[in-house]
Amino acid sequence: MKFLGAPLLFLACSSFALGSSVARKSLKFHSIKRDNSTSAGSMLQLSSDENFHFELIRVLGLAPYQGSDIGEVLVAANQIAPGNFESYYSAFNDLANRVHDAGSAIDAKTYPVSARNALFREATYYRSADFYLHGNWNDSRIYSLWDKQLAAFNSAIALLPTPGERITLQGNGFKIPAIFFGTGLPGPRPTIIMCNGFDGAQEEMYHAIGEAVVQRGMNVITFEGPGQPTVRRYQNLGFIPEWEEVVTPVVDYALTRPEVDAKKIGLWGQSFGGYLAPRAAAFEHRLAAVIAFDGIYSFAEGITEQFGPQLEAIYQSGNETLFNSIIASVVANTSMPTSARWAIEQGLWSFNTQSAFQWFKKVQQYTLDGVIQNITAPVFVGDAQNDMFFGGQAKELAEKLGDRATYHLFDSLDGAGEHCSLGAAVLSAQVVLDWFQSVIS
Repeated sequence: MKFLGAPLLFLACSSFALGSSVARKSLKFHSIKRDNSTSAGSMLQLSSDENFHFELIRVLGLAPYQGSDIGEVLVAANQIAPGNFESYYSAFNDLANRVHDAGSAIDAKTYPVSARNALFREATYYRSADFYLHGNWNDSRIYSLWDKQLAAFNSAIALLPTPGERITLQGNGFKIPAIFFGTGLPGPRPTIIMCNGFDGAQEEMYHAIGEAVVQRGMNVITFEGPGQPTVRRYQNLGFIPEWEEVVTPVVDYALTRPEVDAKKIGLWGQSFGGYLAPRAAAFEHRLAAVIAFDGIYSFAEGITEQFGPQLEAIYQSGNETLFNSIIASVVANTSMPTSARWAIEQGLWSFNTQSAFQWFKKVQQYTLDGVIQNITAPVFVGDAQNDMFFGGQAKELAEKLGDRATYHLFDSLDGAGEHCSLGAAVLSAQVVLDWFQSVIS
């Protein structure tokens, strides 16, 4: 998941709530992109909109594991106007349609690899087209694009050497969509169960890390819980703090499969999942290892810092009307940074509330205070040198875990310094999966 870097939202809100010229001047500064610096560790910017740049890197970063192709994504990027959500939709929807048309002409029985490659890319691009649409819950494209990406992805995993298997598990009052990716190798194998975060799908996880796991002879089970894309859409459920209620049924299921070595099950949480996975591990003790990528100790603290002290004071006063009016002003003003507008819209959508005040209230429950001492498994805590969303959270998580943690800072000079080391999938897989294999060996 991703938010604006502090104190952008505070500055944006201050300019409306307080009429501060100082805040407006500061906001103008913070709206400027990072320059295309030639200094060591600087990354070429793909958009003058910093948030769009990040999302484009996210899509490009799936290329090593069949999730995208570089040239066509760069062509789409050139069609996107900074700050314009509709242009982002149009560029990726058009690309998805082109890939769909080209893929439909491929005889999958004769050329299964070619067909699979096209279908995976098609699914990625339909997900990307959807990404900035969640401000209007009545937008039918939220569902039609998702149906298309699911159909393409399902067709793709059927063409894997060992086909992926869709399953639905029962949670506590909700269903958990999951996918089993086997290795086709004999005997019980190590297995990593994995979830995405605040804004990502389980389908993305296959390209982000899942295929790299399978290449190493280990099984993968991806899954989604309340608040995540498919559950939010088709069960109308927002995030829940008790993430162990999602993870435990997945572990239960894994243990029923003869392909799974019961003593070598890992849990991977990506982005906001870097909080959700440790939270679940405090209650689910059948895990051999946990990966928090990137680690978050207190989601509540991270969000509160980004809102800033004056908006927090309004929240503490209980003035829901004023709080919501300030947030609504930010979202409605297209001159505000994309990161601020999108983060608010996605927060309301994924937590399933129309009230920013209630969203902020719900967020306060997401902290490892009082439960971190219950984590027994070793934890890999990933951090990124240039993480602009939750700086300091990974280190705090590692420090609180003490000798249970292996902390690793991914370096910008290696192209791995963005949040979740996006754009460095091969390098990050090497580092994390080598660690996991050493833990279970």
